[in-house]
Amino acid sequence: GSPMTAEERRLRDKKHLNDITAARLPPLHHSPAKLLSMEESIAIQMQQKEAYEEMQAKLAAQKLAERLNIKMLRFEPEGEASMQYREVRDED
Repeated sequence: GSPMTAEERRLRDKKHLNDITAARLPPLHHSPAKLLSMEESIAIQMQQKEAYEEMQAKLAAQKLAERLNIKMLRFEPEGEASMQYREVRDED
């Protein structure tokens, strides 16, 4: 027979796979990988590290508060006084 082209060979292999298995590759939900410069990569890693450390600190504070049975309430140093207005009177 005549030699097969690469496209024909690919189609034949694909048909063969379709005949022997029902497994399919999942659709690609994300864009393919792309190359980053070292500066971009370092910047992303630093952002991820900061976010991770912030999340760890919040979780640690939450666990500590639960262990010590501390209730976190809203703190307003001015309190009710900030809502009351003084009446200004003229001394004349």
